[in-house]
Amino acid sequence: MKLALLKELQREIAGKQPCATVTELAGSRQALVTTAEVRGDKFLSADQLAEVRKRLASDRSGVIDEAQLFVRVYTPAPRMVIVGAVHIAQALAPMAKLAGFDVTVIDPREAFARSSQLSDVNAIVAWPDEAMVEVAPDVRTAVVTLTHDPKLDDPALAAALQSPAFYIGALGSRKTHAKRLQRLAVEGFNEADLARINGPVGIDIDAITPAEIAVSILAQVIATLRAEAI
Repeated sequence: MKLALLKELQREIAGKQPCATVTELAGSRQALVTTAEVRGDKFLSADQLAEVRKRLASDRSGVIDEAQLFVRVYTPAPRMVIVGAVHIAQALAPMAKLAGFDVTVIDPREAFARSSQLSDVNAIVAWPDEAMVEVAPDVRTAVVTLTHDPKLDDPALAAALQSPAFYIGALGSRKTHAKRLQRLAVEGFNEADLARINGPVGIDIDAITPAEIAVSILAQVIATLRAEAI
């Protein structure tokens, strides 16, 4: 790889930006593909670029174009932001870490956020509207609210809806969720915005315990992450 392209690749990786290198298997030309542009001395056709972006979205390195090009994908770990250091969070956080997510728990109640069950998880002790600015959800971020408290959940959901987060979920019954959507609509969010919120959160597996609910949430997050790989 040419030094100039290598430095650009290193900058993308350091900035935790998804990117991919495309290398000729029968030559030396290379391209660096980001979410916004293509750099390097290798020209890519529209079909080739579409395939590279598809692999970039799905975290899949490999050969394309009848094995003439090799795509090496570099993507940061997906993130999960959990609002509310409740019992479900205490089960969900370690499960998500095991599945490869960088996990952050937000809760203004220090005793909750710093509990022994979450001692190895990054915690932000602040109100969600402040913490979400620090977190800055991106296309690799899932946001899950678990408190049932509008003072905590609603600001986090509003911030998530204003971001490109790939997944947004909120714990609560259908009745609770309907009231939540009404409050957010008053704040100016339209139907398309509100449809991004998975509520009640998680896939329907008749979960009862906090651990079972955590499994249902993580399954839905992963399914959504993989579905984004068009």
